[in-house]
Amino acid sequence: MRRLCALVLVASAVVAPATALAQFGNSEDDVNILQQRSATSTSAAPAPAAQGEAPATNVTGPVTLGKDSGATSNARNSVTTGEPVIALPPYVPTEFEKYVNGQLERAPARQVRRFGSTLLTDAVGAGGQDTVAGVPGNYIVKPGDEIVLTIWGSVDANLRLTVDRSGVISVPRVGAINVGGVRSADLKAVATRRVAQAFNNFELSVSVGQVRPIRVFVSGYAQRPGSITVSGLSSVLHAVLRAGGPSAAGSFRDIRLSRDGQVIARYDLYDLLLNDDRGADQLVQADDVVFIGPAGPQVAVVGSVNQEAIFELKRGDTLSDALKMAGGFAPVADRSRVTLERLGDRTTGHVTQLALPEHNGDALATGDLISAYSVVTAALPSQKQNIRIHVDGEVVKPGDYVLPPGSSLSDAVRAAGGLTSAAYPFGAEFTRVSVRATQQANFDRAIRELEMSLAKADATKHVAAGETDTRVASDQANARLIASMRELRPNGRVVMEVGPDDTSVPDSALEDGDTLRVPKRGTSVGVFGSVFNSGSFVFKKDRAPKDYLRLAGGPTRGADKKSMFLIHANGAVVSAQQGASFWHSGNEFNDEPVLPGDTIFVPEEMDKSTFIQDAKDWTQIFFQFGLGVAGIKTLGL
Repeated sequence: MRRLCALVLVASAVVAPATALAQFGNSEDDVNILQQRSATSTSAAPAPAAQGEAPATNVTGPVTLGKDSGATSNARNSVTTGEPVIALPPYVPTEFEKYVNGQLERAPARQVRRFGSTLLTDAVGAGGQDTVAGVPGNYIVKPGDEIVLTIWGSVDANLRLTVDRSGVISVPRVGAINVGGVRSADLKAVATRRVAQAFNNFELSVSVGQVRPIRVFVSGYAQRPGSITVSGLSSVLHAVLRAGGPSAAGSFRDIRLSRDGQVIARYDLYDLLLNDDRGADQLVQADDVVFIGPAGPQVAVVGSVNQEAIFELKRGDTLSDALKMAGGFAPVADRSRVTLERLGDRTTGHVTQLALPEHNGDALATGDLISAYSVVTAALPSQKQNIRIHVDGEVVKPGDYVLPPGSSLSDAVRAAGGLTSAAYPFGAEFTRVSVRATQQANFDRAIRELEMSLAKADATKHVAAGETDTRVASDQANARLIASMRELRPNGRVVMEVGPDDTSVPDSALEDGDTLRVPKRGTSVGVFGSVFNSGSFVFKKDRAPKDYLRLAGGPTRGADKKSMFLIHANGAVVSAQQGASFWHSGNEFNDEPVLPGDTIFVPEEMDKSTFIQDAKDWTQIFFQFGLGVAGIKTLGL
């Protein structure tokens, strides 16, 4: 009997804890009590646990209320809406954008767009996932959210609990904790007070894990208005981007958040884009309405500013505000003025220049086009421009020099240290950019006239029987001539008024980009063209052109003797046509003195129908067009 009573007592001691544990349930989601700290239970015998429970022990230690669900820490605070990524349609410019770019005649790659339009072409912002790095302290806990609760000390717990519809989470052996409507930052205080009613000597941490997606409505002038699903941690900005942003008629500066029929916040995207300020960007809640208003007045700011764009104005915005939106002036901008073109003046072309800072406070109107100018591209009057010139050859210090406005050629030589003893100023080559441009234009026109003349001659000239081969050869020669001429480039040389015996250069006015090359005194005279022995011959004083022609063997049978010409070392040209006849004793060409470095050229007789032969003035062909001796040799005439 005594043995039977002992067995009953032992069974009662074992069954009682198991019965108490069963009150918390025995499903897989419920907590398994593993250890209970008790000074009076150290001698209790172990007993089998109820079905579905871990075996209870009487080992001294903290109570373990639960175990981690196995989710990794990286999954915390990550929210997926389940929507696919939505690619937005190609950007469509507004009518005002088309008008501005039409006025500026911009290429597609440089067209001015609406400020903030890059937000509208981000496919990631159009749909897909919202991955939140952390829950802000002002987040309000809502039904469906996950709460991560960790307790250590006298009790161990690592729990992931879902807030039910009544805003409550249930903690084993603690009971219900009302967390619905509680700020994330206040969760620890709420949980600590409730757990302290069941346990002592513990610490805990609590945070929001998975956040339940919510539905909000985006209305007004949005790219895709309607109901959208966003993370419970999303703000007004997230909702706007998920809806594709403002449409072409939508405002970037008038976005309203309404809750329960009341406007609770207004948001200006320019605060974020210009000032990095998201202070007004509130978190949205379920069934909130985000309204995008119509676009306000718009102006374009272009030219030498840091951000060319079309900007939306608010009431009271001035010219100074528009320039600030554009990032201010570029480093090379002319900060003393801008121009203003009103939309109403588009037909008259009237443009107003506004001096700064006097007009900084001027009010703007929708459709205004504001242009800032660069001091680099705006040319100063020649009297105020410094002059850059390159000097080389027979000077003491050849190189590039920057001279003050109004400097002369002699000033440039002095800056280069003066001429050397071997310098030959008469043969100096002085070239100018503006002259080269004029010569090139004239030369291109001459080539076109030559082509037209040849084409007209081909159309009217009768080809007799047996002359076909001759005509073909002539056409091929003309084609080669034109091709050779197209390869030539004028040199831009300016003939200086300097004598053969002068020891200095003239005081000619300089222009920016001029070049001066001073050669040493030559010792030869060149004879080229249709002669029997082309080459350079030793210069001797008192020799005339006919003497050098005699040294070269004289003109060939095919030479055009009436068109011979002499190019002096200074670039001046004397033609045989300036006199009655080359062989006449009073001919200017025959009497022209030949100087060191000069060149005599004898052209070939050519088809009389060609432009060159019609002109009969080789001075025009090679001197006025600035082709020089090198050009003559290249053509091989």
